[in-house]
Amino acid sequence: MSKELVDAILRYTERQPGPPPYATPIEGLWVLRSDHPKPPTRRLAQPAMCVVVQGTKWATVGDHRVEYGAGQALVVGVETPSLGRVVEATPDKPCLVLVFPLDLAIMRSVIEGMDAPPQVAGYLGRSIFVTDFDGPLAECALRLVRLLDTPNAIPTLHPMIMREMAFWLLSGPHGGDIARLALTDSPSQRVMHAVRHLRSHFASAVRIEELARLAQLSVTAFHRQFKALTALTPLQYQKQLRLLEARRLLASRAVNVEAVAMEVGYQSPSQFSREYARMFGAPPKRDTTHLKSMLTAAAP
Repeated sequence: MSKELVDAILRYTERQPGPPPYATPIEGLWVLRSDHPKPPTRRLAQPAMCVVVQGTKWATVGDHRVEYGAGQALVVGVETPSLGRVVEATPDKPCLVLVFPLDLAIMRSVIEGMDAPPQVAGYLGRSIFVTDFDGPLAECALRLVRLLDTPNAIPTLHPMIMREMAFWLLSGPHGGDIARLALTDSPSQRVMHAVRHLRSHFASAVRIEELARLAQLSVTAFHRQFKALTALTPLQYQKQLRLLEARRLLASRAVNVEAVAMEVGYQSPSQFSREYARMFGAPPKRDTTHLKSMLTAAAP
């Protein structure tokens, strides 16, 4: 990754008040800086590109783990629970990351205008993978960061840079994977429709037959393709969504564990506590106390 981009992000982060992550004047663009390695963090990953400019990170979704470092980007094509960690960072050489949305509408528009659009494989691949982010892509990222110093130019120049970035991504070695996520008639889009339905109704009892119907697949094919896309089975996906939402509610509201368990779809508070501790490493009350103390410490 170019020294110019590293220096531009360092200058930007050093001007910001408070701890990272830093929102920017460009909608959806976040700048992350870590001066030390961090413990693993569970979150609901959104469709986005996570570009490592300096340092190293890893991410795990289901049974699929990837590591990515400077000059690489993690592409997340579907909303999915994940576990991630900063593994290489020091005060002298902090881990620097740019995160911006993966705009599938822009991808579709660029594909339509390409003389030689990428070939989309007939099989359903993962929606989470690592790709190189150098050359023209790194130059686009540098222009985005420099644009933060001239906010009045953002409405005009930002869309142009994002279209250029989409072109280089689609022209690269993972162009077919990205096109598969973007094209509305691809197998991925049909399964993603079912994923979005499950995301919106995670507190309700899951009916695999209904999800398979939404994806226009048999139940067996749906199971196989859902896991190929998300690295999780539908039931694993639903359970992790429930527990992530429960953790958010416990940290942000003055509510008891039993009420939260019911709100996210659990009928048994004891089962909820067991599965919560298995996922987050501590029972709900103890984990929430620890989480709130961390949030309070970071608030200034």
